[in-house]
Amino acid sequence: MPTLLLELLLIVGVGVTLLELRHRLRPSSPLRLKALDYKVKQSKSALDIELWLEISNPHPRMEVMVPELKIEPVLLGKDDLSQLNVSTKITPHHPDESAEPCSQSDNSRKDGYWTAYIVKGHKSTRVQVTVQLQSNESIDIQTTTDSIWVDVHWVNYGPFGRLKCRQGVLVPMRRPEPLIASQVSFHSGDGCEVLPIKTHLLGTLDNTVDVLSHYAKAHLRPGDVLTIGETPVAVMQGRYLHPSTVVPGWLARLLCRAFHPTSSLATACGLQTLIDLVGPTRVLIAWTAGLALKVVGINGGFYRLAGEQARLIDDITGTTPPYDQTIVLGPLNPTKICEQAAAELGVSVAIVDVNDLGRVKVLASSHGCDEALLKRALRPNPAGNANERTPLVLVRPN
Repeated sequence: MPTLLLELLLIVGVGVTLLELRHRLRPSSPLRLKALDYKVKQSKSALDIELWLEISNPHPRMEVMVPELKIEPVLLGKDDLSQLNVSTKITPHHPDESAEPCSQSDNSRKDGYWTAYIVKGHKSTRVQVTVQLQSNESIDIQTTTDSIWVDVHWVNYGPFGRLKCRQGVLVPMRRPEPLIASQVSFHSGDGCEVLPIKTHLLGTLDNTVDVLSHYAKAHLRPGDVLTIGETPVAVMQGRYLHPSTVVPGWLARLLCRAFHPTSSLATACGLQTLIDLVGPTRVLIAWTAGLALKVVGINGGFYRLAGEQARLIDDITGTTPPYDQTIVLGPLNPTKICEQAAAELGVSVAIVDVNDLGRVKVLASSHGCDEALLKRALRPNPAGNANERTPLVLVRPN
């Protein structure tokens, strides 16, 4: 019997080791793309949007090539935008520019063609993206266009093979003005008053503390609690990815079938995203133990064992456009963000996850925050789950 047990443990150990090795050795690129800054220039019948991107390579030795990079802008607004003409231009600004005609960093091309470029270890390069919108005089671009989703399609080429990457950056065209005193209208709640606060469509070009300050600071009083949804915070941190960049393994394809169809882990890409975050061994153990606990009447075991991100992942359709086509993860360092915002604003701040079913989860809060008050105030979901664009909710105790 002991020998049989040892053999069984050995088989399990070898299986887990192979599972982890396969996961850790999967093809991946070290390159990272992020948006740095943008400008919007308006003329009578045109808008020019200038967006700066940075491609960085944190790896100390690996050199990675970017043989292809193209931009597909998507216009977002409430009206018909089909009459607008859209043109794009890509201008690389490599740090090793040279006057030599054969230099890999030659930026003299005027046709917008992307010349293959090598990003060396611990180096980075920048790309200037220009999107121009033109219309006839009957269409006011400024009012009809709300935002532009700059969809970046680029290829990474190196020791890992050839990987197709895709990443979207939201550029806001219009921002609502902060509420003035005459526009403030609190709703009655359970021992409190609540005020949903509208913002522009948020993205990686925004900062959580700045957004809270810009839209809410003028209306804050001592004792107030200011909340923001966990998804907008994650989006501002760039914690979202297109499912085309997720390669589900056999484990994700097998285990996802056991989740409820409405779960964000019920798809192979959704579950693979969690596996990429916490590792296949933890997910397999959590799934096995969760199933055993469910048999004896204890629900939620998987989510407790798999970690906080298992509950926070939103699969496609789970968020507002254009993020409805992406998988959104949970935010990083939420408590630190709350403390920073509270110090800036002088009131308690919390990051929350609320739905229309009355479920309220306080993901993180600043020191001294009355979380019991928040759960009573937010149970009716005053921010909404559709396209209200009111990710901030100010809670004021009576």
